[in-house]
Amino acid sequence: MKISLIVAKSKNNVIGNNNQLPWHLPADLAHFKAITMGKPIIMGRKTFDSIGKPLPGRRNIVISRDKKRMIRGCEVFHSIDDAFNAVKTEQEVMIIGGANLYLQTLSMANTIYLTVIDAEFPGDVFFPALNNNKWKLMSEEMHLPDEKNKHGYCFQVWTNAQAVV
Repeated sequence: MKISLIVAKSKNNVIGNNNQLPWHLPADLAHFKAITMGKPIIMGRKTFDSIGKPLPGRRNIVISRDKKRMIRGCEVFHSIDDAFNAVKTEQEVMIIGGANLYLQTLSMANTIYLTVIDAEFPGDVFFPALNNNKWKLMSEEMHLPDEKNKHGYCFQVWTNAQAVV
């Protein structure tokens, strides 16, 4: 099973503020949808709460410490290991946040789909810095601001040659 992280971050590594994305980039939302469609997505409970509903066309898995938590349209697990066990026959699983889940899975991940927004934002949740000895930039696609996307952004794909599953 391939483990992939997908995340958008600002130049100052912000990924969230008050349980919300601090920006609105329709192109990044479309990119997220294209990459995750048809694949299992694993998210923390706070990330699910910020989205507010299961994402269609994907197997939605939520990690929650609350043993009684049930979420319609989602599978709820109490550890990342339990979630991985449930999807072990899948070709690829997508980790979509939040920060704690990224930290737990970064060393196991094979790929990171990273959107870097060309701006700095205030925030209270951050994406960890990538170790350049471990992660290799495989592709990069730059985009300038336009009428729908207020900020420039760059789609990057990173691979981890040292991933251990």
